[in-house]
Amino acid sequence: MNINKSLLLLVLLCGASIVNAQQILTQEDAVKLALDNNYGIKIAKNDVEVANNNTSILNSGYLPTVTAAAGATYNLDNTEAEFSNGTDPTVLNGAESDRYNASISLNYTIFDGLGRRYNYESLKEQYQLSELQARETIENTITQLFSVYYSVAQLTENLEALKETLAVSKDRLVRAEYQFEYGQNTKLGVLNAEVDINNDSINIISSYQDLKNAKRDLNVVLGNTLDNDFTVNTEVNFALQFQRDSLFEQAKIRNVALLQTEKNIAISQLSIKSNQSGYLPTLGLSGTYGWNKNNNNAASFVSVSTSTGLSAGLNLSWNIFDGGRTKTNVRNAKVNLETQKLQKENILIGIKRDFDNAWEDYTNKLNIFNIQEQNIITSQNNFERTQEQFKIGQVNSIEFRQAQLNLLNAELSRNNAKYDAKLAELQLLQLSGQLLNVDF
Repeated sequence: MNINKSLLLLVLLCGASIVNAQQILTQEDAVKLALDNNYGIKIAKNDVEVANNNTSILNSGYLPTVTAAAGATYNLDNTEAEFSNGTDPTVLNGAESDRYNASISLNYTIFDGLGRRYNYESLKEQYQLSELQARETIENTITQLFSVYYSVAQLTENLEALKETLAVSKDRLVRAEYQFEYGQNTKLGVLNAEVDINNDSINIISSYQDLKNAKRDLNVVLGNTLDNDFTVNTEVNFALQFQRDSLFEQAKIRNVALLQTEKNIAISQLSIKSNQSGYLPTLGLSGTYGWNKNNNNAASFVSVSTSTGLSAGLNLSWNIFDGGRTKTNVRNAKVNLETQKLQKENILIGIKRDFDNAWEDYTNKLNIFNIQEQNIITSQNNFERTQEQFKIGQVNSIEFRQAQLNLLNAELSRNNAKYDAKLAELQLLQLSGQLLNVDF
């Protein structure tokens, strides 16, 4: 009895710690917290921001470059100067001279064979690709979120079923003790009831621990934003509103992996054009405004000279032969384009297979859930009749316990089937590109 009381006390303490100051975390709240705080999503958003910065006109190559330069030179020379007019040579020791210059230059590429145009368009495609990659990260995170969320929900419902089982076992122990006290039963009935209570209590303690661990896992997905204990919504609504064929058509249009491949094809096409620009000439414009001042030593004919001026020019360059590098780059770009097209065809085949598997998995699990719902009714009726017969002594404790366990197992199986069906639905929605368009 001491062991039995200790287990019951531990169960009550666990129950008090779980129930106290709990907040309800709905599916909508969980999604919002994940979108705002999940670190994987934050990193993906940063990647999108970098890609967006790269599409700026400042990174396009269309703007000119302006360079400022300045310098100063100091000379201390020993000079011996001989003049052509026959005068005596001039000797200077420690003659000082200095020079100063400053300039500002502008360079602008007028035409580069259209390379920068295609590179700029490629950067825009890269930005859209990064958005699709971020969307894929978000979809995977949402799927992971609900996998853990519904694990918490399932464990919560399982715990309630175990508590109900324990309550029935405690009532049975009280009845067995009364029957033994009044000579209507043997001590064996009491001992069997105590053993069953111990087993039920142990199951509850283990379930509490599993629930706490699952909540910690959920909090990690949410960016560790929940300080207090919480509970989740155990109601599940199946949101799939598409017929099979229409949903498959959506998958061929909105599947994120397929969309990424299409963007890679567009980028490869632009890469071919960008590399082909190496066959064309480059035309550039340059201009400089400069200032120079020279302070010469005594041996010079001019002691001080200052000049300012503006210079401008056009330059044309044409790499007639670059050793075959441009030709090789174009060939490789075309091969890469063909590879991307092959990958698209392969992804389409994979989508067809994955969709068929996901659809059948969802419909089967939904059917299993509906069957388990009916099984609950049957098991509940069986238990209630067995309980009535047990009270009047028409069935023994072993038969009663079996009916009790049958009901418990039916409830646990129903809970498992419910959340398995929901997760299968979410996987189907993700595959068809509809995951972010449904209400959770």
